Amino acid sequence: MRYFFLLFLIFSFGQARADASAHPSGLKLPRFAALKSTEVNVRAGPGTRYPIQWIYRREGLPVEIIAEFDQWRKIRDADGGSGWVHKTMLDGKRAVVIRGKEAQVLRAGPGTDERRLFKAEPMVIGRLLECEKEWCRLQIGSHKGWLQRQFLWGVYPQEEVR
Repeated sequence: MRYFFLLFLIFSFGQARADASAHPSGLKLPRFAALKSTEVNVRAGPGTRYPIQWIYRREGLPVEIIAEFDQWRKIRDADGGSGWVHKTMLDGKRAVVIRGKEAQVLRAGPGTDERRLFKAEPMVIGRLLECEKEWCRLQIGSHKGWLQRQFLWGVYPQEEVR
């Protein structure tokens, strides 16, 4: 009986180490973050020895973290492009980008019958404040308003944000 218990402990410890090494941050994957700088190098692999594929020049742009390796995070953007960035280039503050081809109306509350406040053009970045059901509250510059989740990239379909 002790032999099986010992095997169980060894297997469990090995499994825990494998799980921890799969996610160095200890946070769930995938998850959203935002670019922390106005210049972020995106590399072909997790390290400086890998070539730079492109450079983001848009601070606050939301990205989805889809993998982790040591101090590196593999990210995906709203267009589907992916690559590796150092974790110091990412911010945990949530941001979203307006999707679509037309400007979207932000409202005073979560509903189409609420008062219209202002319009936001496609690809405008906003700070995500909260989401409930089909609507999310954003801050764009000094303005705050509610927009339907379907017009946002940077928040999951059923995700609650408070």
